[in-house]
Amino acid sequence: MTDLSGNTFFEGPGGRIEAIIKEPAGPVTRAAIVCHPHPLFGGTMHNKVVFRIARAFQDAGFAVLRFNFRGTGRSEGEHDNGLGEQDDLRVAIAFIEERYPGVELWLAGFSFGSAMMLRAAACDDRARALVAAGVPVSNYDFTGIAQCHKPKLFVQGSLDQFGSPEDLEGLFALLDEPKQLKIIQGADHFFEGHLEELKQAITDWANRSLQQ
Repeated sequence: MTDLSGNTFFEGPGGRIEAIIKEPAGPVTRAAIVCHPHPLFGGTMHNKVVFRIARAFQDAGFAVLRFNFRGTGRSEGEHDNGLGEQDDLRVAIAFIEERYPGVELWLAGFSFGSAMMLRAAACDDRARALVAAGVPVSNYDFTGIAQCHKPKLFVQGSLDQFGSPEDLEGLFALLDEPKQLKIIQGADHFFEGHLEELKQAITDWANRSLQQ
């Protein structure tokens, strides 16, 4: 195990998983895990959208874990079409729980990462809240996530190529409260030119949720 102030590894079901963890200056009471976009299309934990999501949590005082799904970067194993990747996330949750016993855990993801997060852990009692950005609702089946009573934030670009606001609104309507949907006007799937708006939407929502 390497220094947990930065680059680290933990054991996953498909082999060693590469990760980066950033800790706050004080005691860790809250932690967030951020999942990256599709690895077959260049997605890694270093993606700029993932970085901005992570930064929003860091600014709010969370310890933040980003990790590479199996077969990505220096993570071992092979891409598993979204099945094994969900197991990777479950192991990441266990890693955080072991590192910070009793921590309040939030989960987030962008694109493919949001799909993995929602499908694997939307109803996982270990997660206190969820943030999903650029949900590829046109490409994945999200049946089974409706009965999720934890706070949920969805952030989508009005010009998203892989999940139109209309399609996302259809999914959103099926979900239990509490929930919020933020559409960023003029933003595409990658939030090009709108990354600060994305970060601010997450910051504002997290701050409100922490006060409840």
